[in-house]
Amino acid sequence: MDKLVEAKERLIKYYIRSGILKSEEVIKAFKKVPREVFVLPEYINQAYSDVPLPIGYGQTISAPHMVCMYAEYLRLKPGLKVLEIGAGSGYNAAVMAEMVSPSHLPREKWGHVYSLEIVPELCEFARVNLRRAGYDDRVTVICRDGGLGFPEKAPFDRIAITAAAPNIPPPLIEQLSDKGALLIPLGSSFFQRLVLVKKVKREIVRDELSSVAFVPLKGKYGWTMT
Repeated sequence: MDKLVEAKERLIKYYIRSGILKSEEVIKAFKKVPREVFVLPEYINQAYSDVPLPIGYGQTISAPHMVCMYAEYLRLKPGLKVLEIGAGSGYNAAVMAEMVSPSHLPREKWGHVYSLEIVPELCEFARVNLRRAGYDDRVTVICRDGGLGFPEKAPFDRIAITAAAPNIPPPLIEQLSDKGALLIPLGSSFFQRLVLVKKVKREIVRDELSSVAFVPLKGKYGWTMT
């Protein structure tokens, strides 16, 4: 465990120097959430390597820098209601929950993260991990096609899509609140551009941020039908 702590500290210092970590809120969240809880046992020693790691079923847990970038770009703050598309292992949801529902605040000031996952086995994997890490009261994992969103709890202040799509799924735009923000990798099923979408008075404003490589979105609005 000492080696993991040292590896995490080195990674944080590197991210700060390189400008990946900018805000104190994201730094605090990244420090607090234990990534080692969200990886498969055989990869625990690589928990703070800056690479994506397999979690089974053709999916990965994103590289730590990408989780930090999502948190920075989305400008998360306490009280926000967040929708995540692609729960995976639950790690990204936990980091976002640490920011919108920090434990030092009373529960009435908490936001919440709703995380959708299309692979049933990963739904359970994420739930178990979030419970072990202490975030199951701040994150709800739902097993369904993420491209359809979660209209039962819409609108959302922030929507984070952690899988690559050919286009923005229309239901997600509909479920984004006014002045809300959505982050999505758009492009081919191999390489994409990370796009930040903002809704201002029902107008959609897009901003391309960086080149990325995510696993493809599945489902009705993804690259593969299930």
